[in-house]
Parts: sequence; C-alpha cells; structure tokens
Amino acid sequence: MEMPSASGASSNSEEDDLTIPRAAMNKMLKELLPNVRIANESRELVLMCCTEFIHHIATQANSVCNSNQKKTINAEHILTALDDLGFSEYREDAQRVFADCKEVAAKRRKQSTRLEHLGVPEEELLRQQQELFARARQEQAEQAQQDWVHMQQAAVAALPAVNDSDDDDY
Repeated sequence: MEMPSASGASSNSEEDDLTIPRAAMNKMLKELLPNVRIANESRELVLMCCTEFIHHIATQANSVCNSNQKKTINAEHILTALDDLGFSEYREDAQRVFADCKEVAAKRRKQSTRLEHLGVPEEELLRQQQELFARARQEQAEQAQQDWVHMQQAAVAALPAVNDSDDDDY
C-alpha cells in the first residue's frame, strides 16, 4: 500500500476509495480509548493498518472460496483465512461477532415483516391512512377558518369607534 504524500493525498486515487470511513474509525477509537488523545498521523496509520488487514483477510478468504469451488465468500471462508494467516486467536471473537450480526439481522427481518402479521391487508391500511390524512386536512382547514374569524374580530375590535351622530362638523 502506498503511503500518502506530505499533502496527505496518495498518488493512487483508487486505493483512497478502499478504506474505512475516517468518521467511523474516529468513532471506534473514541469508544475504545475515551481518555486518550490520538495524533492525526496515528489515526491515519491505524486506518491504513485496518484497511491492509481487511485486504489480506479478504484476499485469503477469496483463495479459500476459489479452492472450494464457490463463487461467494462466506463466514467459514473468512474464519479459515484467519487460521491460514496465523490469526487463529481471533477466530472465537470473529465467530461471536458473526453470531451477533446474524441475530441483529434476524431482528431486522422480523421487524420488517411485522406489518404482514397484523392480519390487516395492505389495501385496508392504505385506505385507513388516506382517511386519517383527509381528517387531518379537514381539521386543519377548520382551525384556519377559526383563526381567520378570530383575526377579523380582533381587527374590528381594534378599530376606533365611529360616532354616528347627525352633528357633522363641515
């Protein structure tokens, strides 16, 4: 991987696109080390190391995937890549994180299908929604009309009283 120049830009712009977003990395560092200040150069180094680590794992996982004559890298390919590259001590943590991710994904799927389990057809829900919108528009129009009437009454009350006597001073 090519190191950035003094201006901070790498001569290979394609590699710039293949990094973890800086904001995400900064958030992780802040959560992991809340009471530690980290120099910008150090943050860049951590970012580049993480990117390089991911690149090595992905490359090895792709090799494992190809050797198994598969077209999609799966979790087992990544775990095998960790072992092949000498990172076996991370296997258990990776399996735990993978299980957590699967659990979160299952919860999201369950929440997204919650509408289907209400027992009310989508057309009925749409009709009810349109009815609520129409009722809200009607209430808003009535409130605007009342506001207009109150404003007119206040304007009339604020006008000076006109003397209707026949004694005009012409």
